[in-house]
Amino acid sequence: MGERRREGRVKHASGLIRALSGETLTPPPVWLMRQAGRYLPEYRELRAKAGGFLDLCFTPELAAEVTLQPIRRYDLDAAILFSDILVVPHALGQEVRFVEGEGPRLDPIADRKEFGRLSDEIDLGALAPVYETVSRVRSALDQSKALIGFCGAPYTVATYMVAGRGGDEQAPARLLAYREPELFAELIDRLVAASVAHLVAQLRAGADAVQIFDSWSGDLPPGEFARWSTAPIAEICARVRAEVPGAKIIAFARGAGAKLADFAGAVPADGFGLATSEDLRVARSAVYASRALQGAVDPIALVAGGEALDRAVDEVLDALGGYPMILNLGHGVRQETPPEHVARLVARVRGA
Repeated sequence: MGERRREGRVKHASGLIRALSGETLTPPPVWLMRQAGRYLPEYRELRAKAGGFLDLCFTPELAAEVTLQPIRRYDLDAAILFSDILVVPHALGQEVRFVEGEGPRLDPIADRKEFGRLSDEIDLGALAPVYETVSRVRSALDQSKALIGFCGAPYTVATYMVAGRGGDEQAPARLLAYREPELFAELIDRLVAASVAHLVAQLRAGADAVQIFDSWSGDLPPGEFARWSTAPIAEICARVRAEVPGAKIIAFARGAGAKLADFAGAVPADGFGLATSEDLRVARSAVYASRALQGAVDPIALVAGGEALDRAVDEVLDALGGYPMILNLGHGVRQETPPEHVARLVARVRGA
């Protein structure tokens, strides 16, 4: 794994897809999780006109505009669809609403009776506006820019569905997994099938790659992590590729740490996202050199800006350079981030 690869020979208009195909690019492609959002004044202006958050997600004209805003401002190498991981439980029949200043609220699934209220299959018709947004954005993007679709990993989505709220409230889902593992496994299986259908629909609508976000699995013990994070994500990758051969997939298990090597060995993704907490050199040695690593600038360093941000970018470039990589954050852009700091990050990467 430690042997450095020569510059790849695969040619593709998009640097992100080339990196996911095993090329080492200098400078590397750069995009940021939550690159479209509340830190941008143009987003806040549009959001004020849109009504509720789900209304914004399900209005293709507006969602496409939000997706494209950071591309216009920063000339990033990829756009990521403006949507939310909770559109999947919504399309499975669970009530999902967003409370201003508090985040998502769902009718919690705490027992088999409540699980029985979910649909057996995802209603892709309910998500048709999302796929229209994908088509609109892909048509508007230059071919040098990639469009990334996404879903939440089954475990992370399940934590919201069981607790009935967002944030890091994992205890209800973990208790359900310990107390009623068969029921929790059925929920995970339902989410695997729904995630596959949702990702395939995005790819067929024009997404160039997809990312699977597992934001909350890093705290699980190794055995539970293997069961509820690694195995479901591996299954999603295999089933998506059965429907869309050659689909490019990034898997992001935030905070995997020492579990990353086993995770990357079992999950057939093209790239792996890294959190800020990861030792990047250890991560690089744990993952086959042909696979891209993505990350992992500290979002707080992006808020700080200045020389602290320059150092944070340089440390990631130094640790992951010489192999396929994608420069990103270790988590999403924070609301208080000054927009000019994102411009400084991009310039630092491009000038490396």
